[in-house]
Amino acid sequence: MKRRTAMLLAVVVTLSAGLGFGTWFLVRPHGPQPLEISAYSHGQLIRVGPYLYCNALNLDDCQQPQAQGQLTVYEHYPVQLSVPEAISRAPWRLLQVYEDPANTATTLFRPGTRLAVTIPSVDPQRGRLTGIVVQLLTLVVDPSGELRDAPHAEWSVRTVFSR
Repeated sequence: MKRRTAMLLAVVVTLSAGLGFGTWFLVRPHGPQPLEISAYSHGQLIRVGPYLYCNALNLDDCQQPQAQGQLTVYEHYPVQLSVPEAISRAPWRLLQVYEDPANTATTLFRPGTRLAVTIPSVDPQRGRLTGIVVQLLTLVVDPSGELRDAPHAEWSVRTVFSR
């Protein structure tokens, strides 16, 4: 009886270990996952992968999945933008695009300073918000020899107003 119980226990432990390993194997991440930003407004949350993602050391080596999120917004409710810590640890730029593209607002964030930003859906001077762009920056030397920043990764959210 004791031998039978021990064998049964060994079989149960082996099957449990196998099941645990099999579950881990099936649900584990397969390679590096692209970073996502999230945008929230009035009960709607979206997550968006990169529109453009380049090697920071070689801006000619790019992936262009061209992912663009769409968020429904309401005039009296702001948009809450969140970036993952991996983006926040680097210099990043936020572009707030309005009905007149000449009124685009640009904000540069230093590394480690922001994980979230609240953006009004309507700006008194600029009008309605039509989109949000998050860019990770790298320094490059342009053809004239000047040092400037350039995006090596970009995420895009289009806003659509609801009535």
